[in-house]
Amino acid sequence: MTEFVRTADENFDNLPNFPFAPNYHQWQDLRMHYVDEVPKDAPVMLLPHGMPTWAYLYRDMIPGFVQAGYRCIAPDHMGFGRSDKPTDIHWYTIARHTEILTSLIVDLDLQHITLVCQDWGGPTGLAQAAMMPERFDHLVILNTWLHHPEYEYSEGITTWNAGWQEGGRFNRPEPDLGLLLVMSSGLMSFDEFVLAFSDGKDPGLTGAAADMYRGFSAPYKGLPDAGYNGMRRFPLSIPLDSYHNGNAAAQTLHFRTLSNWDKGCHFIWGSADTTFTEASGRQWAGQLNARFDALEDAGHFPQNTHGKKVVELILDGKS
Repeated sequence: MTEFVRTADENFDNLPNFPFAPNYHQWQDLRMHYVDEVPKDAPVMLLPHGMPTWAYLYRDMIPGFVQAGYRCIAPDHMGFGRSDKPTDIHWYTIARHTEILTSLIVDLDLQHITLVCQDWGGPTGLAQAAMMPERFDHLVILNTWLHHPEYEYSEGITTWNAGWQEGGRFNRPEPDLGLLLVMSSGLMSFDEFVLAFSDGKDPGLTGAAADMYRGFSAPYKGLPDAGYNGMRRFPLSIPLDSYHNGNAAAQTLHFRTLSNWDKGCHFIWGSADTTFTEASGRQWAGQLNARFDALEDAGHFPQNTHGKKVVELILDGKS
């Protein structure tokens, strides 16, 4: 049996702007949560998340897609959101996350999928389009990557990875990463983030900042430290100079397979992102002859700060 912890349901009661009922997918002896909104026979918007978020990241986008006639599927990776959280950090690999997402797609028999992917939602989500292209109609790629030998990792990525190594800023018990989403959205300063995250000072969040923090911290509040291991493993899985946990060979295969993608493809990029730079996104879009829309004042999480605009651009790109 897999040893895991499960977040209390009451953590998710009455979250701001997140009225969606939970659904669960069984994978072996674990329970994976996903949002499933609107008719089962509608074309699908598949919305995988990255680190350190969950389906809450898409709270401002799901209503717009629903209104446009799409079924929205927003899963939580194991270790995130309302999904179960194995306590062994070595349980988590990109290959396993990818396999579990495949099982959800197949079990729900999703067809006519538009993939909207960002951060680790890119490697896990684009793998599905590469290996099951018949299920996918359109790719929307935001601030992400697929590893391949020619890819040049930014200083932002190497700094993020280093922050989770021994002695790094984030290598600490029970890292309160909901604060990172508030800071990256511009609702608190970097200095305020450091005081709250590193020193435990109450940031005094109110209004929209408090709502956002409550949403993104809900999955881990009240958990033991081992319940944070899913978050820890993602940055440690970036295949900078090794093939440990990053599924790098498979990512390379998926990158090369998708270089021949002949269906819809659209890039939407937060230009202020120092992790996945606009230049890297434009280069990739050029290789796929895809439309590229830059959001000049958006950072690494465009869904969190520009969700309604992202929906407008996606629907325009499909019209």
